[in-house]
Amino acid sequence: MIRRTLVAAVCAVAVVAAGCAAEPAPSAPSAPSSAASSGRVLALPKSTPVSLDIPKIGAHSSLVPLGLNADKTVQVPPVRTPLQAGWYEYGPTPGEIGPAVVLGHVDGNKQKGIFYRLKELRPGDDVTISRQDGRTAHFVVTKTDQVSKDVFPSDAVYGDTDDAELRLITCGGAFDRSARSYVDNILVYAKLIADRIG
Repeated sequence: MIRRTLVAAVCAVAVVAAGCAAEPAPSAPSAPSSAASSGRVLALPKSTPVSLDIPKIGAHSSLVPLGLNADKTVQVPPVRTPLQAGWYEYGPTPGEIGPAVVLGHVDGNKQKGIFYRLKELRPGDDVTISRQDGRTAHFVVTKTDQVSKDVFPSDAVYGDTDDAELRLITCGGAFDRSARSYVDNILVYAKLIADRIG
């Protein structure tokens, strides 16, 4: 019921300055780490993410927590610091069961943003997130989409999943000068494949 209410509320994606934001999803329960080869789901307990690394596109950033704006849309990192990524703190943390969400700017403050090259990611590319508990969650990209903000796929991005997954979100497409924002979102979907300590 909560998920249906959420999906109804998430039909629009809000834009803040030159950045992107989307509505939140409720937190999913955590599960213990287990081996994927055993037939059980690989997942980690809740732990604050501290940094993001995407080698293929040279994206490296600490992660700041992002909450909600007054209009109930997800905050984005400040556009004046476009190389800063952030994670939605009211959803699953990276490695927990469910879709953890990380947002970053494509550009801002007259420079390229942390996710300027996000659209270049393809299935099989690596994304790692270091966590406060000393573990590193290793995700592999499963798909990359470019979608109009008018048809943002809320359920695909925020809906419940059986696995520990990751969503990376930024703006893309043409820039609408009158609205001062991009018309599309770039969405990257990834799945947890391993974790390591240290």
